[in-house]
Amino acid sequence: METLNYRFEQGTRRLRTDPQVVGVVGSGNLEVLIEPAALDGACTIEITTAAVGFGPIWQAVMNDFHARWLLADTRISINDMGATPAVVSLRLDQAVQTMLGDAS
Repeated sequence: METLNYRFEQGTRRLRTDPQVVGVVGSGNLEVLIEPAALDGACTIEITTAAVGFGPIWQAVMNDFHARWLLADTRISINDMGATPAVVSLRLDQAVQTMLGDAS
């Protein structure tokens, strides 16, 4: 297992609803917990993954996620069981859309 932590500053979008969980912890999938948090405008992401050694790929996926959503005062926790970058991006988008009330 490996734990990766990322912090993004200068976000502009704050989520103000109750914490949400999307996805499932299972092979090739992941679970995302997203919640509002007082982080001085930052968005933090903690990833616990069974796939060790993929830090640069996680960094690229998190950079892309932050650039698309610009979240502020948001904490995200990910439990990963070997999801591909595309699945990670889809789950993160699903988590934000759930917080915004856009998920169907």
